[in-house]
Amino acid sequence: MEMSKRVKVIGAGLAGCEAALQLVKRGFEVDLYEMRPLKTTGAHSTDRPAEFVCSNSLGSLDVTNASGLLKHEMMELGSYLINVAKEAQVPAGNALAIDRKVFSQRVEELISNSGKINFIREEIANIPTDCPTIVASGPLTSDSLADDIKAFTGSEHLHFFDAIAPIVEKDSIDFEKAFYASRYDKGEASYINCPMNKEEYEKFYDYLINAPKIELKEFEKDAKFFESCLPIEVLASRGVDTLRYGPMKPVGLVDKRTGVENYAVVQLRQDNVSATMYNLVGFQTNLKWPAQKELLRLIPGLENANILRYGVMHRNTFINSPNLLEPTLQCRKRKDLFFAGQITGTEGYTESIASGMLAGINMAKYLQGEDLLVLSDVTMLGSLMKYITDSEQKHFQPINSNWGIVADLDVDRKIKKNKKLKNEMLSKRSLDYLANVNV
Repeated sequence: MEMSKRVKVIGAGLAGCEAALQLVKRGFEVDLYEMRPLKTTGAHSTDRPAEFVCSNSLGSLDVTNASGLLKHEMMELGSYLINVAKEAQVPAGNALAIDRKVFSQRVEELISNSGKINFIREEIANIPTDCPTIVASGPLTSDSLADDIKAFTGSEHLHFFDAIAPIVEKDSIDFEKAFYASRYDKGEASYINCPMNKEEYEKFYDYLINAPKIELKEFEKDAKFFESCLPIEVLASRGVDTLRYGPMKPVGLVDKRTGVENYAVVQLRQDNVSATMYNLVGFQTNLKWPAQKELLRLIPGLENANILRYGVMHRNTFINSPNLLEPTLQCRKRKDLFFAGQITGTEGYTESIASGMLAGINMAKYLQGEDLLVLSDVTMLGSLMKYITDSEQKHFQPINSNWGIVADLDVDRKIKKNKKLKNEMLSKRSLDYLANVNV
């Protein structure tokens, strides 16, 4: 059979755009489909490709951090979007945070200038059968396509909730109270910090746990929260001090004007290059909008904050990847069909890009009659793919990069107890392995 030189990619999010660019690099032409703006998702705010919906941060760049290692692996394997993220970077200490608008515009330019990507604004209601296809429709896949995937796979969809934090205008922040600092003075002091004493925190907490929330629809009530992206009100319900050991942790944040480490601290992270917009770190929420406004007024420094975007919560869809996919992201039932992005159960921006990269590489290899790339679980990406496609799993839930899924080190127990040294060794082992991988 003659090799197809055209591939359809469904979804122009992070995974879909990365997959399309990887295919073009290998000589293929791509029809890249995106249903926005013809059909909206309720979470996206633009019609641009590769839009960052929730946070603007891809997490740590430190190679001894699990997410940081994944980024370095992607650089080694030739990811396009990680390089774009570095071009669109805004100050965020050791984290890779981006200006959303600059990032999307740059990705759109890469797509437009490729000469081989046909960007089509159209909703795809069914999995194409006339062409090799990568489904990267994301966690907000349309109901019609989701139903077709369900019928094709014979597998029920699973759901979890994701939430978005509010964004405020920097000029509306009161810097008589707020101050710049990074935790433990690591990196540039790029975070804005709003300190609270015990009385202020308790008043804030009491309002939060009693504030009115947006009611879930009936069909949403069986969905679960993703543990690393819990709405702040859900986190607060676990106990009065939970926030002080989580997103409002004051440890390592000293106001140099007073020398005081406060009772609790709300951090804000730069959201655009011009530094006019800041998002509240860890403040994803499903509170009603008037309640969000009242809650922010209880935060010292944000009493008169101009809210540019309110927090929202939405249901995410993901497939039962352990029953459906190979570690290459190839569908077991249909060899010229791949899945990528958060619909596979890889949670997080970096993870979405990484899975799109792997799907693009492997689709090209499949169509060229080459062996598909199966990465070892000494790598973070290989470990993620192994985890989400492990058929032994009985209660599959989305996951992001973490050290717990990586193959253990065969070293002395004393070394394993030294977390910093252990992570350095794990990172070196991965990058040494990838240096000999041919993509």
